[in-house]
Amino acid sequence: MSTGPTDARPMQVRVADDIRLKIETGAFRPGDRLPTLDDLAADNLVSLAVARKAIDLLKQQGLVITAQGKGTFVRERPTARRHGIDRYAKSRWRSGQAILTAEAESQGHRASQLMRELAEAPAPALVAERFKIPVSAPVWVRRRTTLVDDRPNQLADSYFELGVVKGTRIQEEDTGPGGSYARLEEAGYELEEIAEEWSVRMPTGPESAALRLPAGTPVVDLARTTFDITGRPVEVMLAVIAGDMVQMSYRFKIPD
Repeated sequence: MSTGPTDARPMQVRVADDIRLKIETGAFRPGDRLPTLDDLAADNLVSLAVARKAIDLLKQQGLVITAQGKGTFVRERPTARRHGIDRYAKSRWRSGQAILTAEAESQGHRASQLMRELAEAPAPALVAERFKIPVSAPVWVRRRTTLVDDRPNQLADSYFELGVVKGTRIQEEDTGPGGSYARLEEAGYELEEIAEEWSVRMPTGPESAALRLPAGTPVVDLARTTFDITGRPVEVMLAVIAGDMVQMSYRFKIPD
């Protein structure tokens, strides 16, 4: 452990920082087993309690995981799926490609989804605000868990006004080629604009379990509103995305 006469860091922070540096420089690689608590304590001339606190800090930072009876390991980092403007290209869903599948495959990933709920439900406040309807007014919701390379990466809930989706396959589990966007256009809503809002926070317990999040992993909230050529909002999606599996990547013209 490196230290100095003016180092005011608590001992557990010094130990954790040294291990983190070794992870960042590749001395400890993803999947490597760390020294035992006894060895860490002896190597750093600290107590067993300090060594344990150092490992707890690294867990909170999402750098290591502990397997009962096996030890502590450098966490494997999943490859992030990039989110960019091109994923909404009309050429994709108009040709029958699903947005999630097309985007994942273009980046060398395998994507799938599980339907959690397909039902009429009261509009949450944010959805009601976007649709300009009363809170708790009935809307149609499609709740899915999407997976990338077999790991859950987001909980995505898409909301629609009942009159917009009545009689369409959006009310069915399988929306057909091109997904919901293609069905909206078939129903006469030519899509023109998308607004996205991103924010980062720590997950709730149920979200951690559903997304299989290691300790210390944040989530990203995405609120997406899709508008047709008249400016009418026709879909609002609220998604909770695993923070270690998402990367935003945008290239666009600078506005005047």
